[in-house]
Amino acid sequence: QVRLVESGGGLVQAGGSLRLSCTAYGRNFSSNTMGWFRQPPGSGRVFVAAIRRRNVNAYYEDSVKDRFSVSRDAAKNTVYLQLNNLKPEDTAVYYCATIEGDGDYDDADEYDYWGQGTQVIVSS
Repeated sequence: QVRLVESGGGLVQAGGSLRLSCTAYGRNFSSNTMGWFRQPPGSGRVFVAAIRRRNVNAYYEDSVKDRFSVSRDAAKNTVYLQLNNLKPEDTAVYYCATIEGDGDYDDADEYDYWGQGTQVIVSS
């Protein structure tokens, strides 16, 4: 059974940092595109960042590209999202997901497996 498990969320003050982790169980996903999405309160799920196969390319939503960084540890079957200089508008549930093929990395409908999400709250 394939599972993605996120961790690392929490409450942080504006300007602070967090590192989210997403570990895959049941299969090796080192060759898959891995993505991060977030869902603010009362809003839909939106793209944050993605990393293509074997760390070759990373992509970011414009509002986070100078503050967030996505990486992966293939040996641990884990992808990370480093969140720096956090702002209150970054408050959301953060989800990781993976695509089995070569779908559009910023389209949630392209992703095949999702984690349960981890809550990030940024206080002002």
